[in-house]
Amino acid sequence: MSQSSGYVDSKGTQIYYQIRGVGNPLVLLMGFGADGNLWEKHVAAYEQHFQCIILDNRGVGMSDAPKGSYNTDLMADDTIAVLDHLGVTKAQVAGISMGGAIAQSLALNHPARVSSLVLVSTWPSFNNYAKTVYENLKKLRKVVPADDFMELLQLWIFAPPYYEHSLVDLKDGQRGALKNLNPQTASGFDGQLDACIGHNTMNRLHEITIPTLITIGMMDIFTPPVFSDILHEKIAGSEIVRFPTGGHVHHWEDLERFNEITSRFLLDNQ
Repeated sequence: MSQSSGYVDSKGTQIYYQIRGVGNPLVLLMGFGADGNLWEKHVAAYEQHFQCIILDNRGVGMSDAPKGSYNTDLMADDTIAVLDHLGVTKAQVAGISMGGAIAQSLALNHPARVSSLVLVSTWPSFNNYAKTVYENLKKLRKVVPADDFMELLQLWIFAPPYYEHSLVDLKDGQRGALKNLNPQTASGFDGQLDACIGHNTMNRLHEITIPTLITIGMMDIFTPPVFSDILHEKIAGSEIVRFPTGGHVHHWEDLERFNEITSRFLLDNQ
């Protein structure tokens, strides 16, 4: 499979991207605190059919993490900078959590550049409860050891059934966070959370008319299913697939089903 990587300047910020596979362009946008490498278990399936363009969003991974608040419109512009650099005029776009919020902004602000959407565990806007959760994460990360903070995040994003057979893996993740020699910077973490908190496409979702697939874990307490229900209601013709025992990361918890459903949708809507 074809592989390459590089950097693109977007308004003075260096954005890192990777390319995997050959086929119709597919942009992959990850959630807050996570770099593009966390798409690996999905790219292993997608690269058989698509040219996967995998970004490290501003604030994480090998991309720059400038100080100050970020927003999803700005991060959508970062994506356009990568596409322009690669000469890609139109692409399918899949986004998880914050990546799904960026994908919405991309489809709304640059409609001619997006042919179809996959929105995973995401939201049109936060209520006050969700805003408070994310503001609280900012406070806790400053005072809690990395392994304890990872344990907290795991409790938010994985559903209870996952804990019954994967506790060893979860503990390994906690230890890995403690040993990480290059953790996300404070500016990147806070900036990305600001983008999540400030995201609001509620009054514009009706403008999205391209094929859209929404997936949600019904046990997600981080971005509750009601947020996905709103997306489904307001994006005409959208499809929604629910994962009954999945949490915020149902795309990992039920990997085979998720990859099959999303691959089929993307192949049907190139």
